[in-house]
Amino acid sequence: MLDEMMVSNDTLRRFMDEVRAEVFPEYYPEADGTQLAECSAAVCGDGHAEAFLQQFPEIKRLLLTDVEAVSQNDPAADSRAEVILCYPLVEVMLHYRVAHVLYRLGIPVIPRRLTERAHSLTGIDIHPAAKIGEYFAIDHGTGVVIGETCEIGNHVMLYQGVTLGAKNFLYDEHGNPKAYPRHPILEDHVTVYSNTSILGRVRIGHNSVIGGNVWLTRDVPPYSRIYQSKAIYETRFKDGEGI
Repeated sequence: MLDEMMVSNDTLRRFMDEVRAEVFPEYYPEADGTQLAECSAAVCGDGHAEAFLQQFPEIKRLLLTDVEAVSQNDPAADSRAEVILCYPLVEVMLHYRVAHVLYRLGIPVIPRRLTERAHSLTGIDIHPAAKIGEYFAIDHGTGVVIGETCEIGNHVMLYQGVTLGAKNFLYDEHGNPKAYPRHPILEDHVTVYSNTSILGRVRIGHNSVIGGNVWLTRDVPPYSRIYQSKAIYETRFKDGEGI
């Protein structure tokens, strides 16, 4: 059985370098991916390494859709190479896609270590248990939080500062927080703009757009457009009085 406490940070870094080289071999020649099986055994344990490697082609496929999603949604992205080498989304999704598979294989701590590593590198916090579909994009990204029980469909776009979180918690008879679905569901083709918080087990219907700086705690039907109230202009203040 794998002793996760014995897996060093350097081993995790080497593992992710091999994953990155295998997914994007033309951009990371310093690691050729040939040691992926060995690194997988070191991180996953012999009992899970083979299962992980069997799912690796799907991990790669999903990551390539994420790269394509950024290319399609950001006019500032001049090339596929720029997206892969420069965009924080690629780094965080590389870690998340791997961590999610390991989480589903029943490895308890390594997945969280991987996503926290990505969190420290990018400022984007995605729990490894969250379910995220293909063609997922985050623009800029700093401050994005995606909670444990979130379910995100295909072709979803988030901007910086978005929180997909819980509104409250339930506790068991011992006073410990219960694990239950408490985070949002975003259906296909949803866009959420910057600094918006969507909280609780609410469903955002497909093809909806949620504007910036919105606080949302209710379901939204498909094809909705949700925006904040208009800014209030106060004209009675004189120079220097402030608010």
